[in-house]
Amino acid sequence: MRLFRPLSLLLATRRFCSGGGSGSDRIIFRQLFEPKSCTYTYLIGCQATRNAVYIDPVIETAERDANLVKQLGLNLVYAINTHLHADHVTGTGRLKALLPGCRSVISGAYKARADVHIEDGTKIDFGRLQLETRSTPGHTDGCLTYVLHSHAMAFTGDALLIRGCGRTDFQQGSPDRLYESVHSQIFGLPEHYLLYPAHDYTGQSVTTVAEEKKYNSRLTKSKAEFINIMNNLNLPYPKQIDTALPANMICGMQD
Repeated sequence: MRLFRPLSLLLATRRFCSGGGSGSDRIIFRQLFEPKSCTYTYLIGCQATRNAVYIDPVIETAERDANLVKQLGLNLVYAINTHLHADHVTGTGRLKALLPGCRSVISGAYKARADVHIEDGTKIDFGRLQLETRSTPGHTDGCLTYVLHSHAMAFTGDALLIRGCGRTDFQQGSPDRLYESVHSQIFGLPEHYLLYPAHDYTGQSVTTVAEEKKYNSRLTKSKAEFINIMNNLNLPYPKQIDTALPANMICGMQD
């Protein structure tokens, strides 16, 4: 399944704000932060065409994110979720209202309201850039990782965090599936690829495939050890879960 056109190649930098590449290959990149849920939102834009996407926007910061798109002279084509979030309400619906023409995107596994439902292998094209969709279930049954091969970047949602991973004890989570997902779909990427998570609670912003294969405290274990760790975390439920889940089933309660 393809949502626009294929594109060109280049490497990215680790910086929060990047215009990596030269000429038509360059991208506009911003890593934005929402402090209440410690969520990262990513803006990726094609320098040549000005078409752009947001990954994992949050409703509380939708106005900030819409203003940034306008300031940078971008056309927001898609507002994309890596998964159905339980710790915050998505900003996709609000961005649609603020930036007419933007379309919301989520995995079809959730049967949630969205303009576009995608699955493993879907190509999301915007300008001369393209995201590959990789199915990485385990945190939830519909988690997706988005890979920008042209710039050696991947956006892993909650499937893989920096030196950790998302929980697996609700929303059809499965430690067995998460272990297999990360090892096959994320650790199978080239080791220099930059990995950008949906959250961080320690002040870090980016990692690499090589770093996580070496230093991730959970996913460097055997599968049996990993399953035992995940089954005994005994974490409290997310504070916003009762509000977030039903809202996110209807695109953040914005149409």
